[in-house]
Amino acid sequence: MASHPNRFMTSTARALAGACLALLLSPRVVQAQATPTPVSATSSGKVVVAGTVPDEATRAAVLTRLREVYGAERVVDQLSLGSVVAPPNWGQHVQRLISPSLKQVSHGQLSVQGQTVDLRGEVGNEAQRQQVVSEVAQALNPTYSVRNSLRVAVREQALVDQALAQRIVEFEAGSAVLRPEGLRILDEMAVALSQLQGKRIEVIGHTDALGHRPGNISLSLARAQAVKTYLVGKGLAPDRLQTSGMGPDQPVASNDTEDGRARNRRIEFRVGS
Repeated sequence: MASHPNRFMTSTARALAGACLALLLSPRVVQAQATPTPVSATSSGKVVVAGTVPDEATRAAVLTRLREVYGAERVVDQLSLGSVVAPPNWGQHVQRLISPSLKQVSHGQLSVQGQTVDLRGEVGNEAQRQQVVSEVAQALNPTYSVRNSLRVAVREQALVDQALAQRIVEFEAGSAVLRPEGLRILDEMAVALSQLQGKRIEVIGHTDALGHRPGNISLSLARAQAVKTYLVGKGLAPDRLQTSGMGPDQPVASNDTEDGRARNRRIEFRVGS
């Protein structure tokens, strides 16, 4: 389980898509993440839920369910109310999707936008993947479509996560210029990544939610590209490194505090095939 602004459209189909929820499923503590409407489990065990729902009753029901599954102290509420239309029984379907099995998902996201469900992330083994997928399917009726991108975690990802050790690769404010401490972290990451022979690495930039989203998207991509350029200079092959910028769309902490915003301004390394 970060959200895009919802525009009210005249088309009924598009209006239905206005109601959205996302859960972020992060490093393996509680193991969960999210976007356009998210619920996310962060590296500190916090679960950030964001998105736009049509009324207070739906918001309260979703938060109650999250607190039942993850514990009240772990849930960070970033849900908002808006002039959006939800499909029939949408809130009940969302509540059923928030099941304890989601705790098995890390570095992922559960996004529910209208009747489209997007689930991605990593699980420990194939049995867990099948369990999560099965429970998602059982929670919904046939009018919903599910995009399932769950995969079994690779050992190499654990090695990369240990090398980064939840540290933040820091940049100068509002720019893609790496700070000295960020360079020192990347020196260590270059050594770790060089050991993953033949594996592709995605370098993902993230920002906090301050400022305009388009600018944050561009900044996060520029920072990811700056990291790639530095790592290539340390000997990694350019074709092994891919870059993307998520801007503010995948927070791992609340954007209401300076500490939370600092944790959201981060570089993530994902191991591919």
